[in-house]
Amino acid sequence: MNMEVANVIAPPAPKRLEDMQLPLVMMRDIVLKTIFRKNVETVAEISPAICLPIPVTQELVDLARTQKLIEATGSMMAGGSGEMGYQLTDAGKARALDALAQSEYYGAMPVPLEVYQEQVKRQSIRNIQISREQLTGAMGHLILPNELLDHLGPAVSAGRSILMYGPPGNGKSSISNGIRDAMGDKIFIPRAIEYAGQVITVYDPIVHTAVEEEADDPNSLRRTSGRFDTRYVRCERPTVITGGELSLSMLDLVYNPTARTYQAPLQLKSSGGIFIVDDLGRQAEPPQALVNRWIVPLEESKDILALQSGEKFEVPFDTLVIFSTNFHPNEIFDKAALRRIFFKIKIDGPEQEDYLKIFAMVAKKRGMPLDQDALIHLLKVKYPEIDNVYANYQPIFLIDQMIAICEFEGIPYQMTPALIDRAWANMFVKEETIVH
Repeated sequence: MNMEVANVIAPPAPKRLEDMQLPLVMMRDIVLKTIFRKNVETVAEISPAICLPIPVTQELVDLARTQKLIEATGSMMAGGSGEMGYQLTDAGKARALDALAQSEYYGAMPVPLEVYQEQVKRQSIRNIQISREQLTGAMGHLILPNELLDHLGPAVSAGRSILMYGPPGNGKSSISNGIRDAMGDKIFIPRAIEYAGQVITVYDPIVHTAVEEEADDPNSLRRTSGRFDTRYVRCERPTVITGGELSLSMLDLVYNPTARTYQAPLQLKSSGGIFIVDDLGRQAEPPQALVNRWIVPLEESKDILALQSGEKFEVPFDTLVIFSTNFHPNEIFDKAALRRIFFKIKIDGPEQEDYLKIFAMVAKKRGMPLDQDALIHLLKVKYPEIDNVYANYQPIFLIDQMIAICEFEGIPYQMTPALIDRAWANMFVKEETIVH
């Protein structure tokens, strides 16, 4: 069977218990806990609950039977499937409760960290080559100068860190999202990984967008379910977007003391995808401290995490990090930090020609007719007040303001110098002293 799905090689499903590379006791206990918590009785029910193929599941059930922790119920299951039913023995229930006291984790069998590292290489963000057509297609709603795409294209294809800087309101966030949209392929995210007997959950429906898989025909389960290892979920390449709320603690493993399991930090969840740090410089921690935390991962493609015990271990770091800031880089970073960010791209406001293109495009989309006198008034009277500094957000702001005024006044959508003045007044707050 061809394991290639949309250019990414899928993780092969384990065929035998010895392929698993997990401690036997851990696997056996997860089966017992899953039977106990989910009330599953047949191998056909246990198999999808622990995300393992039927032959491997059967081996685990047989192992637990030889240890007198599971027993056959002695009857074929109802519904004419001819399947043997199983249940926990008293010793099995006691062991399940004991195992749940040590860790509440049950369900999908975790993927050993070493095995996951191999999959990360197969679907690395560094393997992506994005063409100019893909990038312009994903940025179609933005009017961008050609030289900006000249810089962005190689940066994205290199899968290295990018710093976008420049005045606010010029689409740095939209460009980041456009980069994400340009990556059309799918990758495989593990539900959980295992290191040193500890379970770390990775798949997160808030971060990851699962791709619908065709359901297997239950009558041909054994024949078709080996497409890929179902301990993984096939997803869009992930995008994690953080802003002013980002703190250094979000980049550490999160330990749940009740369940006694870990949750992967944001950068591990974004493996194979993009991590956007928006509004850099607005966080509680100084930007220099945030970037220092990324130095080893950015340079060595590996990150170091710590367990509760203090034990440190390496995980793959395979993320395109995009920093976006309204500050000049020299204001917030030292030279060493700047050197480590691979691509620095200035996102400036548009020139007058591009500004007018954006204005016309937005007006057309909003159903607002263009008016020559109003545009001349805008360019010759209003913009000189702010030294002719244009920003990408301004056409949308001004046109939406004029639409709101027209709707309030009960008049058809129109553009006049007077309406431009009213819209402009809302875009900027006058400098004045308020007397308390």
